[in-house]
Amino acid sequence: MEKITNKGLLLLAILSPILANAQITQPGKTIMKYPETKEIAVKDDYFGTEVADPYRWLEDDRSEETKAWVTAQNVVTQKYMAQIPYRNDIKARLTHLMNYEKYSQPFKEGAYTYFYKNTGLQNQSVLYRQLEGGEPEIFLDPNSFSKDATTSLSSIDFSKDGSLCAYQLSAGGSDWTSVVVMKTADKTIVGDTLTDVKFSGIAWQGNDGFYYSSYDKPVAGSQLSGLTQYHKLYFHKLGTPQKEDILVFGGEKTPRRYVSADLTEDERYLIISAANTTSGNELYIKDLKDPNAAIITVVDSFDQNHSIIDNRDSKLYIYTNLKAPNGRIVTVDAADPKPANWKELIKETSNVLTPSVGGGKLFANYIVDAVSKVLQYDMEGKLEHEIELPGLGTAGGFSGKREEKELFYVFTSYVYPTTIFKYDVTAGNSVVYKKSGVDFDPLMYESRQVFYISKDGTKVPMIITYKKDIPLNGKNATVLYGYGGFNVSLTPAFSTSVLALLEQGGIYAVANLRGGGEYGENWHLMGTKLQKQNVFDDFIAAAEFLIREKYTSSDYLAIMGGSNGGLLVGAVMAQRPELFKVAFPAVGVLDMLRYHKFTSGAGWAYDYGTSEDSKEMFDYLYKYSPVHALKSGVAYPATLVTTADHDDRVVPAHSFKFAATLQKDQGGTAPVLISIQTNAGHGAGKPTDKAIEEIADKWAFMFYNMGLEYKSLQ
Repeated sequence: MEKITNKGLLLLAILSPILANAQITQPGKTIMKYPETKEIAVKDDYFGTEVADPYRWLEDDRSEETKAWVTAQNVVTQKYMAQIPYRNDIKARLTHLMNYEKYSQPFKEGAYTYFYKNTGLQNQSVLYRQLEGGEPEIFLDPNSFSKDATTSLSSIDFSKDGSLCAYQLSAGGSDWTSVVVMKTADKTIVGDTLTDVKFSGIAWQGNDGFYYSSYDKPVAGSQLSGLTQYHKLYFHKLGTPQKEDILVFGGEKTPRRYVSADLTEDERYLIISAANTTSGNELYIKDLKDPNAAIITVVDSFDQNHSIIDNRDSKLYIYTNLKAPNGRIVTVDAADPKPANWKELIKETSNVLTPSVGGGKLFANYIVDAVSKVLQYDMEGKLEHEIELPGLGTAGGFSGKREEKELFYVFTSYVYPTTIFKYDVTAGNSVVYKKSGVDFDPLMYESRQVFYISKDGTKVPMIITYKKDIPLNGKNATVLYGYGGFNVSLTPAFSTSVLALLEQGGIYAVANLRGGGEYGENWHLMGTKLQKQNVFDDFIAAAEFLIREKYTSSDYLAIMGGSNGGLLVGAVMAQRPELFKVAFPAVGVLDMLRYHKFTSGAGWAYDYGTSEDSKEMFDYLYKYSPVHALKSGVAYPATLVTTADHDDRVVPAHSFKFAATLQKDQGGTAPVLISIQTNAGHGAGKPTDKAIEEIADKWAFMFYNMGLEYKSLQ
């Protein structure tokens, strides 16, 4: 038996009375009993309104009581899951579906072509490289970084000649990373590992050093939950200690919440982007040919989004949505780059633009009703080709170095497994480079786009995917997925986890809600701050459409979303609990009165506003905030809340407080469970085995609470 330390005895003493209250029952038979969650009298005053926060103590992720509560909740959840007879069948099926070779889009650095590969069920994909005509060799294997494969390779950046690289490691899914510098020829480490880096790219300046960004460590709370206010851009010179790194931008003189750096491909210009929220940024450049050059302002406001995507000598190519909500490309001379001097190169259209550069060309990737259309232009803005895509879906890539003649891109849809294509820049032709090896017959499935009308008359698109010839009789297990925030566009993508639902006769529906970016900045703004309810109304209207058209009914409808999508799920299940049978709020922003108190949450205020802005903003947030909108005695859907102990993007306290409140208020017999993964974060870098466990639990929970059987396909 493992030795029990004093700390272990304390944890056991705390757990014993909590676990004594745990009782597992079948759905619909008796009301479940949950681990006891104590309430402490804590109140805040917002513009004269007192708001109780009895579970404030769960915000302390370092306390033994919080750890004991997490353990107790996981015990109850796993005991419940263990009783579902087909849970292991689902897990086995997912394991089979995911067990095929997966490749990333290749990229060239120096003499090598690099790519990621997963042989099937490896927890982390492995980075390979190969010389032209040579055999691939392993360059970095993240599976060797930690015993349980929870340390992931979050990014890697190479110097221009490819002789050096800097790669970032994330432990347990945290946004905090460490940076290792390595010679690519023999993989020897250069200098010391940089630590405490967060939300950073690496921008190499020659082989002398690189720019990176980070925050000071939080002065209050833990490193995983403490407030991180101001980003700082540093230059690290190779061979010198991190404490000697030079502050380039940020700090007391220019306090900004988000700061990032890049270099033009010719390494002439340093590009600095600075922002205080997740939308809108300032833009600066510095001419690195002149060691005494000052940082020059390109854009001095946070009102729109801008980025420098390329240059030709002093001619800058800028993507912007200034006076163009759907985006356009302009050019300007770096000597005087203010917006007044911009010249339009590619005009705004009715569709949202995402640009890329490669092979000496500009690529305009447009979203047309949530699917891709890609056009190729020369550097003078002349249209050369429209890329012929395999169908309606999502294309991404079309980037590379200026001299490259071939580029790579990926294409995917809900019924088209992710496929890598090689593209000839001159001819404008594509050929398949790597097909997917997933066990899937696309002829058995269909994916169709519909448009429905939301509460205020707005037309909203939704893509519905299902097995051909299933009866539309209102009895199909259906998952409605949404996000609706931060200008994020949900475009079609293949998923093996969704396939496990579809092959059972289930339906997967994705609604393109306001707040997203599918129709540009105006569509985004229509779902922010005092218009956030539009997002929830759009989602509710999507559910009503699916029910009205007999795809499903309330007895067979589940809703799912993560992060801002977790907020979406929490809000709509509080507003319309009778509409849904099952709810999956994942890593959700669920306490809208205090979200800005943790990590970099204050930067989300552009979308949400904060409870401290005004009485009007407080009243609006208080009304829909999921933790506060729940009412005692209401019959809520069967709910599985998911989060992770290392989520330092949306701290798990949101999910803890929501689950505790929902367990207390649940007036029906449907279960309310929370699953808290350990050594995992907001989602990035999650090992394959943890991902399979999480997905299997969700499908098992959903089928079980809908009273449906799972047909084993193994």
